[in-house]
Amino acid sequence: MDTKEKLKKILIDDLNLEELTPEDIDDNAPLFGEGLGLDSLDAVELVVIIQKHFGIEIKNMEEGRVAFQSIEALAAYIDTRMESA
Repeated sequence: MDTKEKLKKILIDDLNLEELTPEDIDDNAPLFGEGLGLDSLDAVELVVIIQKHFGIEIKNMEEGRVAFQSIEALAAYIDTRMESA
């Protein structure tokens, strides 16, 4: 399972997005607002989820802003951090 698929399953489970399946989540859709519809509380949870499942700490808002653009961006962020670890 690639990082994008794993992320989709984790988001659905950990953020209680029961009405969605991994296939419903577009890799390039925004995670917040019009895309997946996450909000600022979800952003805080997402930081914890990434650390819990991948061992990667998102240290500041600027890193988060870049990483949380989409599933594609978040998977690339995680893959890059895991390669350099």
